[in-house]
Amino acid sequence: MKQPKIIVAGIGPGNDADITPAVQQALREADVVVGYKYYFRFIRHYVSSDTECIDTGMKREKDRAQQAFELAQQGKVVCVISSGDAAIYGMTPLIYEMKKEHGSDIEIVSLPGISAFQKAASILGAPIGHDFCVISMSDLMTPWDVIEKRIVAAATGDFVTAVYNPKSNGRYWQLYRLVELFLQNGRSPETPVGYVRQAGREDEEAHVTTLGDFDPEEIDMFTVVLIGNSQSYNWNDTIITPRGYYRDSETEDGIKVGQEIMIQSFRTIEGLLKRDDYPLDHKWALLHAIHTTADFDMENVFYSDPHAVESIYNKVASGELKYIITDVTMAASGVRKGALSRLGMEVKCYLSDERVAEMAKQENITRTQAGIRLAVEEHPDALFAFGNAPTALIELCDLIRKGKAHPAGIIAAPVGFVHVRESKHMVKPFKDIPKLIIEGRKGGSNLAATLCNAILCFNDAEQLRPGRDL
Repeated sequence: MKQPKIIVAGIGPGNDADITPAVQQALREADVVVGYKYYFRFIRHYVSSDTECIDTGMKREKDRAQQAFELAQQGKVVCVISSGDAAIYGMTPLIYEMKKEHGSDIEIVSLPGISAFQKAASILGAPIGHDFCVISMSDLMTPWDVIEKRIVAAATGDFVTAVYNPKSNGRYWQLYRLVELFLQNGRSPETPVGYVRQAGREDEEAHVTTLGDFDPEEIDMFTVVLIGNSQSYNWNDTIITPRGYYRDSETEDGIKVGQEIMIQSFRTIEGLLKRDDYPLDHKWALLHAIHTTADFDMENVFYSDPHAVESIYNKVASGELKYIITDVTMAASGVRKGALSRLGMEVKCYLSDERVAEMAKQENITRTQAGIRLAVEEHPDALFAFGNAPTALIELCDLIRKGKAHPAGIIAAPVGFVHVRESKHMVKPFKDIPKLIIEGRKGGSNLAATLCNAILCFNDAEQLRPGRDL
């Protein structure tokens, strides 16, 4: 004799192949099946001819649960069906709450099913290969303020995020807001996004795009949206979120672990900038400056001439520019050796040249000034980068005015309190020379070096992929 009980069963997204054997058996053995009428089309062929089927309309969940308990109390085995997994936005929590409220002794059995986000993920490739979360946009039972907090947490926590109930006739703006919040909280516009309509059903449609190009108007209530994390990438119309098995030294697409961290950092910084309309080459150098210093005041003090980074890089790429001159050895040591080798360039600092000390003594100038004089004699058309000595920058300005130097570009980032600001003002009148300047007293050899590195890898800027030469 059958023992009365309620089986809460997830029937999957709507395809025979996605209904588990345990759920199929429960449907065959049930005396009564209770569910939303739309879902019966997916399971009728599993139900015996003498099984009673009670179908109800949308938003009748509490009525269904109440019916299930009443029928179970009459000694019947009742199967309550939900699409996907019954415990994920389904009937299982309600059934358990009602059992608790009524103090019922009816046995409850929960049978898991394949959730819509799992089915959508399998269609899109491998988007949930790492930590993920699921958020519903429905504010029928959850206040929007709470949903918004969860969206922000998902974005800042770098979770792969599945979006349920993304849109309806009455809820048209919430998905737009989700995209806005993701972009404001560190997600790159290049973040992969996939969405599947009617996953597992005859009229299934799947699409892969990016967060920047995603159009919420293409989404309806039958669609599941999946947003990748900072490591996710698009490949052959699929989304892949690596778990890490191929990340001991290098990813499958050639990204090293250190570079991957730098890419993630840049995406975070980009999302925290005050403005989103910077020209690409200015933004690229600015991101390098902030990444090096962790100082968002760089957004206020970093200046670059229009197209400065791009124009200097073009000289590098064409082979016209072969040398970078720095004022001190620390700045020279920060320029990536891999980039110099890749581009056939050389970085030089004359500070340790044996001629410098003698010249400084004879001319009564600083050693860095003497170093710049020697550099200009040998490489007047180099890229000059200053991260320490304002006197060296002033010297270069004097040599330019005398027609002895015609640099391919100038990076003006000396640091300190004496003649620092003035030296940077002296550079600006040279309109024909592309310049990158850290305004005011801030600067440093690390900044001079990182701005050099930004120039040398400018061709990675559009894809926001820094650090190739790490």
